[in-house]
Amino acid sequence: MDARTCFQKLRYVEVLAFATVDERGAPQVRNISAIHYEPEALYFFTAKGKDFCRQLLADGRVQVLGYTKYKEMIRLSAKAKPVCEADRQRWLDTIFEEQPYLSNLYPSDTRKLAGIVFEITDAEIEYFHLGVNPIFRESYAVGGRAVTQKGYRITDACIGCGSCVEHCPQRCIREEMPYRVEQEHCLHCGNCYAACPVHAVERRG
Repeated sequence: MDARTCFQKLRYVEVLAFATVDERGAPQVRNISAIHYEPEALYFFTAKGKDFCRQLLADGRVQVLGYTKYKEMIRLSAKAKPVCEADRQRWLDTIFEEQPYLSNLYPSDTRKLAGIVFEITDAEIEYFHLGVNPIFRESYAVGGRAVTQKGYRITDACIGCGSCVEHCPQRCIREEMPYRVEQEHCLHCGNCYAACPVHAVERRG
């Protein structure tokens, strides 16, 4: 798995959930399908008058979520920005060509006045596959974005009692000293953190 494969899987999902935050700090989620994919970037269309557009222009932070029929969750954390004016028509035409239904909403030249195209070229991608045993997860960076460390780790305070292993639903803790969490199979459920009698487990990040 890699970032490019994640973008390809999102293309197959077709309709993605985009989350932003409004001026009061409240979460806002909507489904978007007016999207064009590049190998490690995506471009999407919305109307200038929509709350979605105003939130993106004011802040830019966005999370994009897709869920495949194979129980794969793919999440992008990114900052969306409007494409430069010189490229706007090209991406607008590309999106409308790939998504013909948009012409019913914005026929002929109305799209030029109403529409704005945003790009995501820097993103952190989280891939989480619930359809395999053990589960599999991994994170990837695109552009200048860095990967955020999440989940749990076991510190040198570990006494080797095995309580974390006993309570791990994915059996992803290896009996070394200190014990070690296999991050690629971890659910991030926190059972090891709660069960450790000497508080040797800490959150990452």
